[in-house]
Amino acid sequence: MNKAFLLLGTNVGDREKNLVVARQMLDPNSGVITNASSVYETAPWGKSDQPAFLNQAVQLMTPLDSGELMRSILRVEALMGRQRTEKYGPRIIDIDILLFNAEQRDDPFLTIPHPGIPDRRFVLVPLSEIAGEIQHPILKKSITELLEHCTDALEVVKYNGATG
Repeated sequence: MNKAFLLLGTNVGDREKNLVVARQMLDPNSGVITNASSVYETAPWGKSDQPAFLNQAVQLMTPLDSGELMRSILRVEALMGRQRTEKYGPRIIDIDILLFNAEQRDDPFLTIPHPGIPDRRFVLVPLSEIAGEIQHPILKKSITELLEHCTDALEVVKYNGATG
């Protein structure tokens, strides 16, 4: 079994329901979610004139390799109605592979670890909650250490309305 850490994000429609549906669709198709962070409300990153996001990190145990997992994630996003029309734009669901074991991969289809990890509080805060001790395979720093040194000032607040 492979251990993957994913980030789920949504800022369109019923955001809480979108996270629940994404977790339910991932489970049977991609593996088993064995841990999940709290849900966080986060300011949009990269394009500020849109609604706030709900984000959640999950740990997934999967028999799939990283490429197969990415294809499964893309199917889940498509089934949920994700349309890729604008970079950093609003979306019903966004599922990113942050870490996959200690794998390092950089090709046109997939980059692991996700290159945005060290620069984005909306990634580091939920990820540190469930995997703070995990070491970034390239930077050789723990997720907690990366969060402590992150210069991103965008707000990331625990969301109390979600049912996790």
